[in-house]
Amino acid sequence: MTSPLNVVVIGGVATGPKTAARLKRIMPEARVTLIDKDRIVSYGACGLPYYVEGLFDDINTLMETPVGVARTPVFFDKVKGFSVRTRTEALAIDRKNMQVRVRNLDSDEEADLPYDKLVIATGGYPFRPPIPGVDLKNVWFMTHPDDARTLVEEIQAQGLKKAVMVGAGFIGIEMAEALKHRGLDVTVVEMVDQIMPGILDKDVATFAAKHLRAKGVKLVLGERVTAIEGDTRAAAVRTDRQKIDADLVVIAVGTRPNDRLARAADLDCMARGGIIINEYCQTSDPNIYAGGDCVVNRYAGKIAGSHLFVALGSTANKHGRIIANHIAGKATPFSGITCSGIVRAFDFTIGRTGLGEQQARNLNLEIETTTWSGPDMPHYMPGSGPFIIKMIASKRDRKLLGVQVAGMGNGAKRIDAAAAVILLGGTLDDVSDVDFGYAPPYSPPIDPLATCAHVLTNKLDGLAKGISAFAAKAIIDQDDALLLDVRTPQEFAAVQLPYDVVHIPLGALREKLSELPRDRDILAFCKVSMRGYEAQLILNAAGFNRVRFIEGGIVGWPFEVRNPT
Repeated sequence: MTSPLNVVVIGGVATGPKTAARLKRIMPEARVTLIDKDRIVSYGACGLPYYVEGLFDDINTLMETPVGVARTPVFFDKVKGFSVRTRTEALAIDRKNMQVRVRNLDSDEEADLPYDKLVIATGGYPFRPPIPGVDLKNVWFMTHPDDARTLVEEIQAQGLKKAVMVGAGFIGIEMAEALKHRGLDVTVVEMVDQIMPGILDKDVATFAAKHLRAKGVKLVLGERVTAIEGDTRAAAVRTDRQKIDADLVVIAVGTRPNDRLARAADLDCMARGGIIINEYCQTSDPNIYAGGDCVVNRYAGKIAGSHLFVALGSTANKHGRIIANHIAGKATPFSGITCSGIVRAFDFTIGRTGLGEQQARNLNLEIETTTWSGPDMPHYMPGSGPFIIKMIASKRDRKLLGVQVAGMGNGAKRIDAAAAVILLGGTLDDVSDVDFGYAPPYSPPIDPLATCAHVLTNKLDGLAKGISAFAAKAIIDQDDALLLDVRTPQEFAAVQLPYDVVHIPLGALREKLSELPRDRDILAFCKVSMRGYEAQLILNAAGFNRVRFIEGGIVGWPFEVRNPT
């Protein structure tokens, strides 16, 4: 009689439990053992900022099923059918003898666990910047339920009032909102001169940062933290330019792949970190799999590129299914990632998928971009929210390469649709052809993502001559262009760009062509720049050849505006 397959899983947060649970469903005869050095397993780390915010009261909710059953070793044994050993650390992998050396952290006893298949799901770890004061009290890293629990407890016990976030990535933005909702004074320090570097292009980041500032978050950009000061507790954060008072500090400057075990076992890893896997999540040893935040992924957008490290719970769970399927003989290759990511920031949804503008240029791709702005529903619908969409496409074959969103509108569904098109190697025409679900409570008749694709198509065809807000401001600051505002008088009276402009409503433009110079650059704009685009066409038809419109208009303008009233 054949012995059951013996599978050992190292790591109990996302990929590990997903692999074990899926494998027992499709291969119930397998003997599966999951080990983790922590006392808890299978928790929703992405929910930590929302506990801090106060959206739910019990931190244990993050370790429960949707119906409130605690995900304990007993639960996994009785319900899922596999063994879980907590407080058990994996010390080394013996590939020759196919066993893992482990230590019980309570008894300090060591033992060897044999395996037929091994799964490394050791996740990532927060980068600890090499600065003085990082080990002071009241300094937190937000990766574990204990971090969120103790932070909330100490805010209440000590009456903490001034928080400094070090890092303006996903966690930094989420925690800034969470702490602001708790009534704290919040400052975010980021060494790059924009929020969400490496995630958003600077123009979209600048637009989003404007909203954070409006909500009372202080942004200190382009400054490097050099120390956290205090005797025993954090009292201030020192940057290379200033000192910022703080009685609590949260450090969120990125995650690194925990590939220590794999490296020690001589498995192939990237020089900068991360276990290399194939499309079935196999490492360089076919009997050893890896998934989650400890690995690097391929880009899935039908473009050759380097391995990418993107730490996301969604990807980790996909890896778990891929691994279990392959072990059970149901090979389903993982296509890779499109670098999708999304975050809520107060009233804004901020997200991206695919390549950013600079990433595309670094790959020597010839690209065109555009930025659209407008509402996510028809203007007559209550709750309609304005937002911007930035779209990047290849000039050569018009393939969609990247999309970024920011604003009050529903950007999430547009990011999801764009991610699917990019995964399948789709073009701008494919975006236009998507059969979006339409009803006024959900979108205009032409979905904003399709409208943005139309604008970019017009731009590639030479019909639309749009210019980004960043490029427009550079021209304006050099005093090289005439600004033409084609909004209604009522709109003009309510809000304006803080520059000298010529105001001619679009309906009067044909009658007032003689008032405009033909020997100057003209930048037309309106609320969202649909009328700005139409103004460009009207002027082109009348023989004006130096006309462009400012993409996104007033709504998408990422800089300050003037409110005369």
